[in-house]
Amino acid sequence: MIGILLKKDLLLEVKSREILISMIAFGIAVTLLYAFSFRPSPELVLVFAPGLMWTLFLFISTLAIHRSHSLEKEFDAFSLMLSAPINRSTLFISKCLCSLIFLIISQAILMPVFALFLQIPSFGNISQLIGVFFLVDLGISFSGSLISGAVMRARGNEFLLPLLLYPIVTPLMISAVKSTAAIMSSAEMIEWKLWFQIILTYDIVFGLLGLLSYDYVTEE
Repeated sequence: MIGILLKKDLLLEVKSREILISMIAFGIAVTLLYAFSFRPSPELVLVFAPGLMWTLFLFISTLAIHRSHSLEKEFDAFSLMLSAPINRSTLFISKCLCSLIFLIISQAILMPVFALFLQIPSFGNISQLIGVFFLVDLGISFSGSLISGAVMRARGNEFLLPLLLYPIVTPLMISAVKSTAAIMSSAEMIEWKLWFQIILTYDIVFGLLGLLSYDYVTEE
């Protein structure tokens, strides 16, 4: 069932091409703004790049999360889906996976652009960086899908989503920036182990919270 729901969301994006194009276009625009606003030395780039990078990715993830739920709002499709004989935790997982896929694809396209225009000298250990990116993306997808499902039917939900999401993901973003900065500076894992543990804890907490409460937060 998860595969069917995920396929449905991905086919909608293939036909409309709204989410990915919006995410990539916004990401490139913000990257160019960063690049032409200042020209720091290579040493300073390594200091500021992680924060700029994750701020950008948080913004584009909000676009994906909001749009993936707002598409269901049209013709009241989400209510019809909720009335179907499926476990709502299955719906939560499919929404998380859909947002995760869009975010990973966008990052894969935007990272080279970001590195080129900001002239980042090194990303450090690539395998560690990919692991951190994946876990942070997963945390954003978990918390974002949960909150988006809760506010989807509310008036002004496009404003409520970032208003509620950004404070909640603050610990995750701080940990992501600290971990990314340590990896890019080739620090030993022992130096950023605490931040990595916070990321893992965040994923576990919001993953379980979403699975257990999505049934209730999506009630009319």
